[in-house]
Amino acid sequence: MPRFFCATALAAGAELALPAGAARHVQVLRLQPGDTLTLFDGAGGQWQAAVQRMGRSEVVVRVGTHEAIECEAPRTVTLAIGMPANERMDWLVEKATELGVARIVPLHTQHSVLRLSGERALKKQAHWQAIAQSACEQCGRNRVPVIGAVTDLDAWLSASQGERIVLSLAEGTMPLQQRVSDEAVSLLLGPEGGLSPAEDARARAAGFAPATLGPRVLRAETAALAALVLALA
Repeated sequence: MPRFFCATALAAGAELALPAGAARHVQVLRLQPGDTLTLFDGAGGQWQAAVQRMGRSEVVVRVGTHEAIECEAPRTVTLAIGMPANERMDWLVEKATELGVARIVPLHTQHSVLRLSGERALKKQAHWQAIAQSACEQCGRNRVPVIGAVTDLDAWLSASQGERIVLSLAEGTMPLQQRVSDEAVSLLLGPEGGLSPAEDARARAAGFAPATLGPRVLRAETAALAALVLALA
């Protein structure tokens, strides 16, 4: 059954027009009045709904029963990463959402290729949030991870919460799976080229425990997903 995210709070019996993107999808699927679909608003669970009316660009549905279905991970993980270049950040947001990340924070770091500020940063944040919503529609999650604002590394270090871990190339670091113990974890990763030695040192000085994924050098987005899987295990 088709699933769609709806930012409007849902309630049984309510009639509402679907968001533009969802409405286009319904029309592409050629659904008709009386056909059913699933809606979720991010507040928990999902709702059955039925198409009532279809206009040229508008689709009106009636919300039916609520289903208390959740498939969230047992641990809350925030992924803070120096932004990969090109479309790799898009791919990372999609796959991290499917795996169960709770929050993603795009960071400016010394080795970051992608630099965003002002309106461009806001547009990218909205773009990544839409990718997360679409990934939830596909994978069955009913809670959409939050994509944070583009932030400088040092500002985020002081604001991070929970058990804090940094992927580090420093000697003597423990495997990541031996570091994770709390229900809430903040994972810090660098972009292509990793964090600089000075950034790594500042993270550890701020209370981040260094961890490693092993002896191989992984791409930034590969390392992020591997770390996420281990942290959620």
